[in-house]
Amino acid sequence: MRYTAESAFVLHARPWRETSLLVEVLSADHGRIGLLARGVHGPKKHLLRAALQPMQSIQFDAIQTGELAQLRAAEAVDAAPVVCGDAVMAGFYINELCLRLAPRHAPQPELHAVYAHVRERLRTGALLAWTLRRFERDVLDALGLGLEYTMTGDGAPIDPAARYRLDAEQGPLRVHSERMGERQTFATGRALLALAADTLPVREDLASLRLPLRTVLLHHLGGRGLKSWEMLGELGRVVRG
Repeated sequence: MRYTAESAFVLHARPWRETSLLVEVLSADHGRIGLLARGVHGPKKHLLRAALQPMQSIQFDAIQTGELAQLRAAEAVDAAPVVCGDAVMAGFYINELCLRLAPRHAPQPELHAVYAHVRERLRTGALLAWTLRRFERDVLDALGLGLEYTMTGDGAPIDPAARYRLDAEQGPLRVHSERMGERQTFATGRALLALAADTLPVREDLASLRLPLRTVLLHHLGGRGLKSWEMLGELGRVVRG
């Protein structure tokens, strides 16, 4: 298979042998694609190396002959977001989640659009905690794994004053009693309704979404967590907002 002027976002790049890179990209038409970029460390290859940095939007030509496509050319479409501090870790998390959840060689136009949107929010310096919660919601929706946030798993409307745990298969389940230390693992009804309406919750409600959504993601990750969750104290400093 031949890719010509294929649009994609770079999710990850790592050295391979002395002069090459193994690159993972997310395209709209073909989903996640693994690329082998040979000879990228020569003195005249700085533009190619710059184009293959994570979060970069690119167009590339490649030939797919096996698991990895052989990269023939790539150029940046625009400048990747310039991020610093906690936003760097947020970008790492966004890329890792897409890398783990997106299947290879399957069209992903919705996920590609979600990535483009969160990339622009990072560029503009939007509130990280809310940016990541919306991204998690939208990734699940794009992959056909989304939940209903206005109704419980048994069809009852969400009570703004109640608390809920999120089940990856059933959706929100109301919590009728809480043991010591469990409160932070449940989302408020107000937070779920705000997430459904795409309306920024107040700080406490926003913070209540982090662990319940992580539980859902962990289920779809096959129970194996992300490296980015382990860094910065499970990303707590970034995502509590």
